[in-house]
Amino acid sequence: MAEAVLASSTSAHLEPFLLLSKNAKGAACVQLIQDALSAPGVYVFSELLEMPTVQELSQNPQQEPYVNLLRLFTYGTYQDYRANAASLPPLNDAQLKKLKHLSIVTLSGDNRTLNYDLLLQYLDIPNVRELEDLIIDAIYQDLIRGKLDQQKKCLDVEYAMGRDLQPGQADRILTVLGAWARTSETILTNIDEKIGHITQWNTMHAKEQEEYEKLIEQTKKEVREKGAEKHNRSTRPDFSDFGDYAEEGGRTAGPVKGDMADPAGDDVLPLCLNVDNKRAPVLF
Repeated sequence: MAEAVLASSTSAHLEPFLLLSKNAKGAACVQLIQDALSAPGVYVFSELLEMPTVQELSQNPQQEPYVNLLRLFTYGTYQDYRANAASLPPLNDAQLKKLKHLSIVTLSGDNRTLNYDLLLQYLDIPNVRELEDLIIDAIYQDLIRGKLDQQKKCLDVEYAMGRDLQPGQADRILTVLGAWARTSETILTNIDEKIGHITQWNTMHAKEQEEYEKLIEQTKKEVREKGAEKHNRSTRPDFSDFGDYAEEGGRTAGPVKGDMADPAGDDVLPLCLNVDNKRAPVLF
């Protein structure tokens, strides 16, 4: 969102120069370039660089350095200027400051933590105070967003504006993005397969758990039934031995006959003991 707002703002600041460049020729176009490079709020220049009147300056050896300077502000850094300063026009204070701002933006794209020592050397700044003032101004211009860590002597960058793409750079970016997309697709496919395996395992585990719980309940039921059956057997009288009860001391055992028989006709009849030729019923 912030990048879109910044792009809109810089485009709005650049628009007057684009309109003037349509009719500016020769020296007037050179001055237009100088004004655009010095103007506050203008940090993208590719549209101006592509204007036909600007490109015509390349045909004049005396005016071509200004086209090269505009190209450097479009894609390059302060170190690029130092390396080619002999063939480029000198910079005024506003242009120098702007180029250093753009250099910080470029460095932020490679490393989100920028040490003061690196910035001091790269931007050719003599002391930390001037460096921090430059960084604060870049933050105020919304070119970057970050925090100054004076204890660690570094700049932690959270956001940096996008700069113009060099010719051919778009193709390289598309290649990188294509590779990233393919890698992401492969990762997503692997994740989907793992999710499928996990889902299948969970289903099998749930089924096994259900069968296991059913087996436990069935086993408990069988144990309860066997326990009840055993209890019934242990409390039921056993008369099987009374018919064969041995004679001992003139006493015998046998089933009740005649009027002592069970009137209901049950299979199991009361028994009696014959003691001294007298029958006495035995009740259970």
